Amino acid sequence: MSIKSTIDSSLKGKTVALPESRQLDVLAALFERRQAKVLRVPMITILDSPNQDSIVCWLKAFINNPPRYFIILTGEGLRRLVAVAERNKLKNDFICKLSTVRKICRGPKPVKALKEVGLKAEYLGKEPTTEGIIATLESLNLKNIDIAVQLYGTDPNLSLIEYLRSRGISDVRSIAPYIYAEHSDSAKVIDLIEHLHADNVDLVAFTSKPQVKRLFSIAKEYGLESKLMEGLARTHVAAIGPIMQQELQDHDVEVSVMPEGKYSMKPLIKAVESLFN
Repeated sequence: MSIKSTIDSSLKGKTVALPESRQLDVLAALFERRQAKVLRVPMITILDSPNQDSIVCWLKAFINNPPRYFIILTGEGLRRLVAVAERNKLKNDFICKLSTVRKICRGPKPVKALKEVGLKAEYLGKEPTTEGIIATLESLNLKNIDIAVQLYGTDPNLSLIEYLRSRGISDVRSIAPYIYAEHSDSAKVIDLIEHLHADNVDLVAFTSKPQVKRLFSIAKEYGLESKLMEGLARTHVAAIGPIMQQELQDHDVEVSVMPEGKYSMKPLIKAVESLFN
């Protein structure tokens, strides 16, 4: 495999902390190619739901009685549903029925996952958030129809479910195909907090809500909340998108930079480069 040459960038010599897990190598490579020093502290890992029997039952119900609309919140979730279907010899039937359903995607990642199985989304959230999905649903006739929702991790997304119920849908067929679990041991997370507090980090880039939850959970467990907040206050903080930005703001963390329009790794890199220019 050829090694990509380095790029002259405003990130040269900067120390960047990455709590990313699933695509850590990809994101780290983007920073390292721009000659940044990367601290890898994967906070969480993603695993299949332990309730595989319930996933299979949900898939069979979807195949036998497909909903009118299917709200897909994450690409990861759809890929894992397809994988479970394949392991249980249901993949062809599932994709066939999925092609007949009106699919509403929260953002570009579930759109990409649909494309991988040869399908397209009929609707997109007006923004890649729950509020954006609700804004899209406002224009649709939901009377006496059946809706399925693929959840973000195990978050029950009560605001979306309550909205659907307010529109007269009492039985929402929700499914959580994956769970988040701890990745790095606590010592590595504590080291990151110490590095932040010592002003050894120029930027920390967050890409998912569970990363923030784990960081603050460890800080609370070990009495390091003040150190963490002081460290984050003197460090540039990047959020990959508006959901991530809101999660950080909910923890009283000021976000220095976020991509505009497209919320994925390459736009994140470009936004961070602009920050340091």
